[in-house]
Parts: sequence; C-alpha cells; structure tokens
Amino acid sequence: MDSKELKSIIESLLFTWGDPLDIKDISSILEVDEKELSNIMQEMIDEFDYNMRGIKIIKVNDSYQLGTRPENFEWIKKLSNPKVTKNLSNAALETLSIIAYRQPIIKSDIEAIRGVRCDKAIETLVERGIIVEVGRLERVGRPILYGTTDVFLRCFGLESLDDLPPLKDIVDDINNINVEK
Repeated sequence: MDSKELKSIIESLLFTWGDPLDIKDISSILEVDEKELSNIMQEMIDEFDYNMRGIKIIKVNDSYQLGTRPENFEWIKKLSNPKVTKNLSNAALETLSIIAYRQPIIKSDIEAIRGVRCDKAIETLVERGIIVEVGRLERVGRPILYGTTDVFLRCFGLESLDDLPPLKDIVDDINNINVEK
C-alpha cells in the first residue's frame, strides 16, 4: 500500500471514529509499524496545516482525532443553534490550574494553596470530564488524588502536559503586570 492510500484510509478512520483513535489501534488496523505510522501522521498534520484545510488532525498523547480549525469558529458558530454553555468559573479555573501543575493532588492541598474550599469547583471539573480521580493517598481517610484528563488537553490545545507553560514564566508575567500597575 502506498503512502497516498494509507493517508486516505487514515483520514477515513479518523472521520468515522470521531473520538480520539490510539496509534496502536490504527497500526493494528493498517498492519503498519507504529514508528512508520507516526511519521505518516505527522506528514498528514503538516499537510493539513500547510493547505489550511477546514479540518485538522489533533494529536493528544498517542491518539489522533479530526477537528475543525479554531480560526473557523465564528462561521461554525453561525451554523449551529445557540446553545447555552457555561464557562468555567474563576474558582474552577484556579482549581484546574493547581491540579494541572501539581497532579496528582488531594483536595486539602488544593484548598491550602487557594485558601478556600473547592468542593463545587472539583465537582464541576469532574462532571465535565476535565479532571478525574487518579488514585487514593495511602494515609488516614485515603483522600482522593485528582489529575487532568485528555479532555483537558484537547480543551486547551495541548498535546501533552509537557506543553504547559513553565510555572516560573506565569509567575514572572503576573509580577510584571503588578509592577506596571
């Protein structure tokens, strides 16, 4: 099978599946080595970007999914009926930030950092599938350890947690804003 045919099949698989498709599954279906498939996937990502296609291939960890280009959002929004979507509250965003940078982390540690309770924020983040229970701490009460999910990565356009900006850069930016005021 030549590269052009493989790319066509991969595009069909991603379109049909809808959800993220693991490279191992694609490799198994196509009977192609994962390393070779990784190279083909990167070529496809580059081709879609170079040609400014209306869809793009989104990579999250070792999974791939088709999605629309973010810059086309305004036109897509006109097509769909307006839905009431609630944005995350500042409390939920603060809680999520702490979890993203400190995971796995327990609720009491999050509350110690924030200085306030975070039950509702955690409940909201779990309901939306942005965070999940990743285990329990081996101590009295066995508190829940929380971590982020692939939904978190997709929502924030990250391939992996390594793509989070360094915390030091964020602190420096905040300090610069405070100095300018």
